[in-house]
Amino acid sequence: MMTFLPPDVQAGLDAARKLAQKKSSRLRVQAGDQVFHILRTWDNGFALDADEAPGLRGLVDLYDGARLLSQCLIVASEEEAGEMRFEFKRTTEATGEQPLDFYREPNAPVALLPR
Repeated sequence: MMTFLPPDVQAGLDAARKLAQKKSSRLRVQAGDQVFHILRTWDNGFALDADEAPGLRGLVDLYDGARLLSQCLIVASEEEAGEMRFEFKRTTEATGEQPLDFYREPNAPVALLPR
């Protein structure tokens, strides 16, 4: 059995699906001062709405809500069904620690108290 929907009804269903995906996902990409909501993700990439991010590429920050997950170098791979797919070229996970410029002994004191 084959179903046929008029083009305007199909466009309305596609727009509602995209809106539901945006609202259900907390993941977002920030490039400079622009923020884009992620529709879906996989191991080595993610998808955005093709209308929102047509020329996005380069270094971006990946957030889950307000928490920074990683800094990524991305490249656009393909556009399909209203989604623009991006692949990671490099991903650096965000940590809450600052790197040290020197070696710290494992049993060294954290601070010294004066006498």
